[in-house]
Amino acid sequence: MTITADAVETSQPAPETSIGIVLDRFEREILAEWMPEIIALLSRGSRVQEEEVRMQARDFIRLLRQATRGANLTDISAPEWQDLREFLGDLSRSRGIQGFTPTETATFVFSLKRPLFERLRRENTNGHLFDELWTATVLLDKLGLYTTEVFQKTREEVIARQQEEMLELSTPVVKLWEGVLALPLIGTLDSSRTQVVMEALLQKIVETGSPIAIIDITGVPTVDTLVAQHLMKTVSAARLMGAECIISGIRPQIAQTIVHLQVDLGDIATKATLADAFQLALQRMGASVQRPGRN
Repeated sequence: MTITADAVETSQPAPETSIGIVLDRFEREILAEWMPEIIALLSRGSRVQEEEVRMQARDFIRLLRQATRGANLTDISAPEWQDLREFLGDLSRSRGIQGFTPTETATFVFSLKRPLFERLRRENTNGHLFDELWTATVLLDKLGLYTTEVFQKTREEVIARQQEEMLELSTPVVKLWEGVLALPLIGTLDSSRTQVVMEALLQKIVETGSPIAIIDITGVPTVDTLVAQHLMKTVSAARLMGAECIISGIRPQIAQTIVHLQVDLGDIATKATLADAFQLALQRMGASVQRPGRN
């Protein structure tokens, strides 16, 4: 049986890179030189304990060493970088929750440059120091930017979740009387908020069986064509559930705007104040409120 040279070459694993060799041989020394820098940069107050930072640094170097054993040091989306990407993703998300900035998070990776570059310089024997330093720079820059991307995505998700929670809290449906609901609106009424308002109102109508709902727009700064359309959609949805709506908070400026925009509110009852709307609702319910002492 004859074994060709090509077969021997293809059966051998890819040669380990200089970065991988340095990390494998001098992991302890690099970690010792790296720790003071990341401790000074990251452990502010009680957000991160020193032992936690040390464990994260040790895990990072271990995973980096494993990934750099291959020949691909320019594409961190390759399969051999999966474990390190997951580690940096978890680290970035936890940093975001702990209150770190994107710069502080990325610096965890960038601060490895000095001890790694120094070790590469000491151990360089093949005359390709510039190439090795450039490769290490590109690699650590990509890893650092990856932490920033994950961090930013995490913060955006947190902000979006907080906005949803604030929308839910800012659209309370109050039961004013048996059969009378009130929905006070504060702030701008856009499409996403209209959906939340509509769902909250319809759910309350179903729960209470109320035939009348007052939508108070006293806290809405401006009413344009789009806002009027959102109000009409909410009123139409409430009618489909068997409830009539009264719109209160129609100030003179809003009345002039509605007339100027030629917005047709149809047969929807409108009142200047919530008190006037409540009085109308009681009349429609066949009830009334009298002051003490009156017969």
